[in-house]
Amino acid sequence: MRIMGLDVGDRTIGVAVSDALGWTAQGVEVIRRTSLDRDLARLEELTATYEVTAFVVGLPKNMNGTIGPQGEKVLAFVEKLKHNFGFPVTLWDERLTTVAAQKTLIAADVRRDKRKKVVDKMAAAFILQGFLDSKSGGGLPV
Repeated sequence: MRIMGLDVGDRTIGVAVSDALGWTAQGVEVIRRTSLDRDLARLEELTATYEVTAFVVGLPKNMNGTIGPQGEKVLAFVEKLKHNFGFPVTLWDERLTTVAAQKTLIAADVRRDKRKKVVDKMAAAFILQGFLDSKSGGGLPV
């Protein structure tokens, strides 16, 4: 059973998947968003390829814990995921995952133009790894 982690933004969706044992997360790709139908079709291809049975989606929250406009967009996207796939979806607090991904890439001396291409995929891997590390009682099932 593999789990797919998603970092959903307005322009891109970072995608990561777990290993078969559910121990580690690996970044897979960054989907450039064009339309909801195409986004879901690409996710369908990836879920079939990696034999995914569940999603973990990063929920962007404000630093005070409230859900802002971007969080509302993610919640609407999650409803589409649930409707189209029927898989369990867990929301995971993604505060600062993109910042952590950026810092990791900077520390690895990755050039700015290359960082832009992979940061969302890496953020998705951070979201998924956080969930995997705390499976015993982490995310918010929806």
